[in-house]
Amino acid sequence: MLAIIAAVAFFIAFLINAAEISTNDIFTSTNVMLLGLTLLALHVAGIGGGWSGRGRRR
Repeated sequence: MLAIIAAVAFFIAFLINAAEISTNDIFTSTNVMLLGLTLLALHVAGIGGGWSGRGRRR
């Protein structure tokens, strides 16, 4: 789930950068890209992955 949110954040950062939209100091394309990288790192670390094989019983 976090990887999908990271992909959306990367797409928003790309749109801000490509369209040269002027935003405030907090919502810049670089900050959105760094937020996407943080979400992607959390996904790779296993946080927010969804299903867990250990917690399932038959």
